[in-house]
Amino acid sequence: MNNTHVTARWSSWAPYMLSILRIIAAFLFVQYGSTKLFAFPAAVMPGGGTASPTSLAGVAGALELVGGAFLLVGVFTRPVAFLLSGQMAVAYFMGHAGQGFWPVLNGGAPAVCFAFLWLYVSAAGPGPWGIDAFRRRKTGSDRERG
Repeated sequence: MNNTHVTARWSSWAPYMLSILRIIAAFLFVQYGSTKLFAFPAAVMPGGGTASPTSLAGVAGALELVGGAFLLVGVFTRPVAFLLSGQMAVAYFMGHAGQGFWPVLNGGAPAVCFAFLWLYVSAAGPGPWGIDAFRRRKTGSDRERG
């Protein structure tokens, strides 16, 4: 088997890997929201417990939980990913950037990663596995590719 064949075959998996990346990242992202709102799987808020739904942390938790769930199943993927990318950028600059330049030291590395990951997903789309892709196949629409 030549190298070109292996590369072409592996490259053909790119759309499916996009879906897997979206699903796994959304699964992780939902957990940030569920810890803030429900202290599940553990309480991580300062002092334990949950964030008030009207607090900044509560609103962030709701966006993470609901938006992450939308991305997990691949529905309204592009606009939701764009919104969450912005949320993560705001979270980084409000909560981490003031604590030092290096994200790995100021605790903001996950926010930076999620900001750019969701920005990519907003451009790339959900991949072939998700409700958006299913609706596109069912209606035969090729308006929104990805």
